[in-house]
Amino acid sequence: MGEFMTVRFHKELEQLQLDVLKMGNLARTMLFESIDALVNQDTDLAEKIIANKDKLRQMDATIEERTLHLMNLFQPMATDMRIVACILKLITYLARVGQYGKDNASIAMELSKEPHVKKLVSLPYMRDLVCGMIDDALKAFETQNISPITKISERDDTIDELYYSIFRECLTYMMEDQKTITRCVNYIMVARHLERCGDHACKMAEKIHYMVTGEHVEIK
Repeated sequence: MGEFMTVRFHKELEQLQLDVLKMGNLARTMLFESIDALVNQDTDLAEKIIANKDKLRQMDATIEERTLHLMNLFQPMATDMRIVACILKLITYLARVGQYGKDNASIAMELSKEPHVKKLVSLPYMRDLVCGMIDDALKAFETQNISPITKISERDDTIDELYYSIFRECLTYMMEDQKTITRCVNYIMVARHLERCGDHACKMAEKIHYMVTGEHVEIK
């Protein structure tokens, strides 16, 4: 590429990276606030999260289209190509995180008129850990420094343990009182959504690690 084209390419690539961070912030916020909506039985917040699904979908489609156009127009190589490839992967994982936030908000709507069972077990704590993983993945992407994600696998192990703990605890409540079955099944579903978002954060970390170092790693 000529100097002018190189400058233009990197300017557009930088803007795409900023837009991925904006999408990441929206998806992460949808997931985080979905648990607030559930805890506080806040139907207005739940409705706002559900409405944001369309905005997230539009961001996903727009970033993908612009990234593919950039690839076709400039045919990037080496590190630049890894950044472009990482963007295409990240927006897929972020779209799924936002979808799980939307799904949790729908559950919050469904459970908004009944009292909670045992303060929703450990769901808020699990949410905080998962969102911390997503935050660190986005930070690593923004700074192109992998140090925030070096121990993300260990954190995911904690998320898995929390999921199984919540599952067992909810089973106990359901066996003790059949009236809790609907609520507890939904709590288990929300915990499963959070567990999957932890997995997506790990997948994001894999792609970011490759983007920065050129080395493939498996994080599980």
